[in-house]
Amino acid sequence: QVQLVESGGGLVQAGGSLRLSCAAAVRTFSGYAMGWFRQAPGKEREFVAAVNWSGGTTSYADSVKGRFTISRENAKNTLYLQMNSLKPEDTAVYYCAAKDGAFSISITRYNYWGQGTQVTVSS
Repeated sequence: QVQLVESGGGLVQAGGSLRLSCAAAVRTFSGYAMGWFRQAPGKEREFVAAVNWSGGTTSYADSVKGRFTISRENAKNTLYLQMNSLKPEDTAVYYCAAKDGAFSISITRYNYWGQGTQVTVSS
């Protein structure tokens, strides 16, 4: 069982930055691939970024590539999402998720989810 708690969301002006964190309560954090997803009002939840167990392999949605950076610190059981050059269209609830085994960008592959943190970008 994996429990995930996101933090770091908030209100920011367009062009600004935020850093999201996801604390994992699990015995072996390095045994899980991790991902960030987001859901805007009236839209389906979508992939943002993913990272493999070691942090050595990452993938990003085209909409955030070059602006967002996913990373993890296994010694602290923590996942991060550094978000720069934020745009109003980045406004959403951001969720971290964990999955057993191999790295994936597919939302359906993730077994464990946090409760989400709101990010609002004003124009």
